[in-house]
Amino acid sequence: MKIFILGSGTSTGVPMVGCRCPVCTSQDPRDKRTRASILVETAGRYILVDTSTDFRKQAIREKIPHIDAVLFTHSHADHIHGIDDLRGFHFIHKRVIPCYGTTETIDTIAGNFSYIFKGLETAGYAPLLEPHSVTGPFSLFGCDIVPIPLMHGTMTATGYRFNDTAYLTDCSLIPDPSMAKLTGLDVLIIDALRYTPHPNHFNIEGALHVVEQLKPKRAIFTHLTHEVPYGDGEKLPAGVEFAFDGMTLELL
Repeated sequence: MKIFILGSGTSTGVPMVGCRCPVCTSQDPRDKRTRASILVETAGRYILVDTSTDFRKQAIREKIPHIDAVLFTHSHADHIHGIDDLRGFHFIHKRVIPCYGTTETIDTIAGNFSYIFKGLETAGYAPLLEPHSVTGPFSLFGCDIVPIPLMHGTMTATGYRFNDTAYLTDCSLIPDPSMAKLTGLDVLIIDALRYTPHPNHFNIEGALHVVEQLKPKRAIFTHLTHEVPYGDGEKLPAGVEFAFDGMTLELL
């Protein structure tokens, strides 16, 4: 199994529009962050987690040949507004792709993008996604997937555990029952927005506290703002690092 970090940035991306701060003007390519998303490759199949605002750019950059399933973490714009770019794959493969998320998330996305699910014959749009509500663990293409309920400020979001790797983006609290589902991790990819506190996201201090509790073999901090230069990774504890766009994890 491989996991590709398609995007490691927060909702504004980095550089942020109009900003001339040191990170936004950095020459380090790892400081160029598109909106947060990952791709899981398993048994020759590709599972996309979130259709980020930058999905088209990410798909071209990584030369993604097809998408076989989509998982949604929640319905915020930066995680779903690239959904229309799935049409390119449909033009080639003519397949309706299964997608997964909580009932609330799927209902919100389907309400905002009804043509993605139902098609729009008069405009030449075919259905692209087949919705499935996630209520517990499931398997895709030989990969065991466990949904992880999270708190994202006052709303809920869903992380996912893929075998012994977990992806927890957009979270400010992990409920105790969810913590129990995250033991024995090889890799933890977790929201660590910035240094200063935020009501809807873990900051770096908060993410480090989760790492101390879960003790994964490797921890990767993602959904980063322009407050965090990639070079600051040298200051992180052993076994903890910052994500960057295009980062690839080779997993058993």
